[in-house]
Amino acid sequence: MAMYEYKVIPAPTKGLKTPGIKLPEARFANTVEGLLNAQAAGGWEYMRTDILPSDERAGLTSTQTVYRTLLIFRRAKAAPQDAADKAILAAQTVAEAVSPEQPTVRRREPSLAPVQPTRGDPAPIPEPPKPEPETPEPKPDVPKPDTPDTPKSD
Repeated sequence: MAMYEYKVIPAPTKGLKTPGIKLPEARFANTVEGLLNAQAAGGWEYMRTDILPSDERAGLTSTQTVYRTLLIFRRAKAAPQDAADKAILAAQTVAEAVSPEQPTVRRREPSLAPVQPTRGDPAPIPEPPKPEPETPEPKPDVPKPDTPDTPKSD
């Protein structure tokens, strides 16, 4: 049973300017890549990214909840040296033996394909529009155009 030590650092919020990289998305990706590579060089293995709430002061008397993005790394610890480390190792071993292994849940990526209803859950069928009764609309009173008076010949 391996024991691990963990390291949590804030994720970058803005990409750093780098020669040859122009787009903001590419700058951000390059910044995250550099941070992951720097931690890997120190022996840290990237595990996951978490978003956690943090209550912070806002003004003199109020607080607000801010969500922080954190990068979580781990690396294997050396063999236990003292009795406390051995007790922790024994407790972790028992806890992992008691808890069933949870299968890794793969998240499905959203699809833009149209969704077809299943038999158990049919989509509601919209009602056709009701025809309006056919009543003649009253015609507005439009005066006839004036015709010029032409003299009548006898």
